[in-house]
Amino acid sequence: MQAKDAAREKGLAGSRAVIRSCAEATRAIHREEFDAAKKLLAQGEKMLAEMRRLMEGHPDITYAGFLSDAEKEYAEAMVSLAVAHGDQIPSAEELEVDVAPYLNGLAEAIGEIRRSIVDQLRIGRVEKCAPLLDTMDALYSGIVSFDYPEALLLGLRRRTDLARSIIERTRHDVTHAIRQDRLEATMKRLEGTLEGLGKTSSARGKEK
Repeated sequence: MQAKDAAREKGLAGSRAVIRSCAEATRAIHREEFDAAKKLLAQGEKMLAEMRRLMEGHPDITYAGFLSDAEKEYAEAMVSLAVAHGDQIPSAEELEVDVAPYLNGLAEAIGEIRRSIVDQLRIGRVEKCAPLLDTMDALYSGIVSFDYPEALLLGLRRRTDLARSIIERTRHDVTHAIRQDRLEATMKRLEGTLEGLGKTSSARGKEK
């Protein structure tokens, strides 16, 4: 019991540390400080490995929930980094996390991608938003296909429903921004055409 209690206490502390490290990494990702994010996630990966080592032989502690929470946050941050950096999205096997936390991490990464899109829209990079929106759609299509009991999926259905609403809001924002961008481009072309016509008309008047 003493060993089990020690594993639990260290596991809880480790979970909080992993979650904190992943949160800091996510903030770094949105600032496009990718090297800093990678260092923070490397720390998270090391702490996860230590948590698993501490809880060996204690399955009741391993599956109490805090390890899954840490794995979910780690998966979310790693997927967010891959998307922001234009890399291949890592699999659950590559991240060495269980499937359910991984799927929930994918669902929550959709919200982080929306934040990236909003950031891009704010600085006028409309052309970068459509590919990110496609990634959101692809992630959603993947996670929505898992039709298993919630006891196995650890809340995935609720997160999937939330992800769908996030995607629809984002699609509306991106569509509006694209239309606005096209309208502005058309207006500039029209202004250029009118200026050209004005100069031509003025030149003809001088000739007369």
